[in-house]
Amino acid sequence: MLGSARAQYHLRQTFVFLNMYQVNQPEVLIANASQRFNERGELTDETSRELIRKLVAELVAWTKRLKGSG
Repeated sequence: MLGSARAQYHLRQTFVFLNMYQVNQPEVLIANASQRFNERGELTDETSRELIRKLVAELVAWTKRLKGSG
């Protein structure tokens, strides 16, 4: 129901403890996921898809900054 909110929170705590880099924004929580995917397992909710696009773009940008090429 909460779209993995608790799992993400605990993963963030682990990252802080291990002093790891993480992408903080955007947070992506897909509430009621069973209603957001079709029978083939494809994400059909456009809002969720856009949040994931933004998250992946931020991950790419963060990776480039860490490598010193962006």
